[in-house]
Amino acid sequence: MVTAQQRELTLEECFRLARQQNIAVEQARRSLDARQQHLKAEEATYFPKIDLLAGYNYLGQPLEINLQQVKDGIVEGSSQQAVSSANTVYKEITGNNLPQPVQDGIYNTSKNIIGTVYPNYNPPLSKQSYFTAALGLRQPIYLGGKLATARNIASAEYQSGIVNVELVEKQTDFALAAAYIRILYYNAVLQSQGRIVTAMERNERYAASLVSNEIIPPYQRNWATVALTYARSRQQNMALEKENALVELKRLLQLPQDTVLTITDTLRYRSLPNTATPVEFWKGNPAWKAVDSKTALAETTVKATRSLNLPNIFGIATLNLYQRDLPVITPPWMVGVEMQWTLFSGFSNQKRVRASKLLVEEVKLASDNTRSLLEAGATVVRNKVTVLERDLQSLAQARDQATLTTAQVQERLANQLSSVKDVNESLLLEEEIGKAYYAALFGYMLAAAEYYNILGTPRQITTLLQ
Repeated sequence: MVTAQQRELTLEECFRLARQQNIAVEQARRSLDARQQHLKAEEATYFPKIDLLAGYNYLGQPLEINLQQVKDGIVEGSSQQAVSSANTVYKEITGNNLPQPVQDGIYNTSKNIIGTVYPNYNPPLSKQSYFTAALGLRQPIYLGGKLATARNIASAEYQSGIVNVELVEKQTDFALAAAYIRILYYNAVLQSQGRIVTAMERNERYAASLVSNEIIPPYQRNWATVALTYARSRQQNMALEKENALVELKRLLQLPQDTVLTITDTLRYRSLPNTATPVEFWKGNPAWKAVDSKTALAETTVKATRSLNLPNIFGIATLNLYQRDLPVITPPWMVGVEMQWTLFSGFSNQKRVRASKLLVEEVKLASDNTRSLLEAGATVVRNKVTVLERDLQSLAQARDQATLTTAQVQERLANQLSSVKDVNESLLLEEEIGKAYYAALFGYMLAAAEYYNILGTPRQITTLLQ
């Protein structure tokens, strides 16, 4: 379905539509939303973590008590206990200890009896499988600044996402301005070309009347026909170039290609205000802010790598919910403090700290380089604007002179003092000078748009297009 644009589409409206529909801008916003959610997730890491713990275990064989390993100790200890008990009873009655031969007899008898009845197997302690379930709580108490650092990294990435949205919007605004200026340029050239074609048509008709009156030979009319044919061809080609520019504008606005856009305004010269470049203008340019935002991220990374050398302390708690066939009875709940401290990591942490410090230096150098590029770019583009402005002044004079010359040659033709070919040549020269003028005007407007783009305010170009 074709959507008609009933009124003139201005550049301001293009900016507004791009904010709503441009895919690159929407992609940057989605990235910002994702970073915001990541920041919220990092801010919630201070809350305790509660897990449902459940497990089923199957043993290759049941748990057993290894009685054979402790047999000697049990037999010896039990025999000594029997002698001690008999001696205690005898001493209570007589006040004296049992004679040593009697004690030895009781010891040997007890040892033989216990050794005989002692089990010669290891009894199982449980079944081969058991199931447990519990709730586990883990509360960070001190992590050496790791949680705060992670939150700071997420915050730096979020701020970087905000700058990224600004950068994408600025790039889109500049692309829109360039596409719109191109369409105005084609409108101006087509308007100028239309006047040339009209003049050549009039010249051809006049030549035909002269031929019919046998005033000039037919070949002079042929000159007018050939010139008119080529002029119409150039006009048609220029119209196709305008269509291509409209296709690019629709792409930037994310409009269907069958959308009808009405842009009839033409490119006109308006002087760029001769004001000095603002001091430290680069601080407002999203390109510089995008690089500078990485500095905070890099500095936070240094803190993050240093925190790896510090211990982690957690508060822990467990609430038993269910146990089945477990060979021991565990308490219903348990609390405690747990510490984790990496004492040696093969010097990898130290190397990470050095790498992150070098990254900070790299980002600072990139920031300085971006500032230098923007300052130099602003100066170069401003000088380019001045050069093109001077060219426009000379070309404007040449265009006016060419128009006047064409009028004089046509007047001479009416008085039969010049030929049809002279008029054609004068019109062609006027056409070429007109094209050169509008090409210079197009370059001038693009340079002005680039200047505002370097300042970080590409939308200001609308002040020259109103």
